Amino acid sequence: MDEAAQGIILRTRPLTETSLIVYWLTAEQGRLATVAKGARRPKSTYHGKLDLFFSADFNFSRSRRSELHNLREVKLRETHAELRRSLHKLEQLSYFTNLIEQTTEADTPIPETHQLFSGIVQHVRAQPPQPRLVFAFELKHLTDLGLAPDIESSRLKKPAAELVEKLLHLDWPDIARLKTDTETARDIQQFLHGYLIYHIDRLPKGRAKALAHG
Repeated sequence: MDEAAQGIILRTRPLTETSLIVYWLTAEQGRLATVAKGARRPKSTYHGKLDLFFSADFNFSRSRRSELHNLREVKLRETHAELRRSLHKLEQLSYFTNLIEQTTEADTPIPETHQLFSGIVQHVRAQPPQPRLVFAFELKHLTDLGLAPDIESSRLKKPAAELVEKLLHLDWPDIARLKTDTETARDIQQFLHGYLIYHIDRLPKGRAKALAHG
């Protein structure tokens, strides 16, 4: 029996000359991988519906033998076209994707992660990319995973510690309006660099590019 879901496309890749693997982030089913048969054909019913960070309602049939499920139908909600006008916006969201994939299990409900990612997609589509968004996403995601840093026992200087608290608790528009200096931003960047390696073994790919502008 088919299942229904609403999700955001994290990535796609070719499976065959005519088919595509589509990786989704959903609230109730978590991360899902689906096969869109015939999606690469010019006249496919999926044409124009399957691309990075598209939001859609979709139906799929769950495989009993693998994590690759069969995509049945897609109803597009939002393409977030503004993202495609900025390489750096795509680089930031791609880094967040890598972080999510490295720290979560497939086919496991992760509603907090879906809500967090949905929120940052909506924000980034309309606002300039900023390094503080990367720090905030890392901190919020680590907190959702039960890995919130103990700021009081850290060696962060007072300005950096105070900014971390704000990044953890403010919403995206308020985070975008925060003021900081180069030294404080560098302290947080280095702190999170080591913290991520310690807790998740290695930095997800793309962090340097995600932080490159701002």
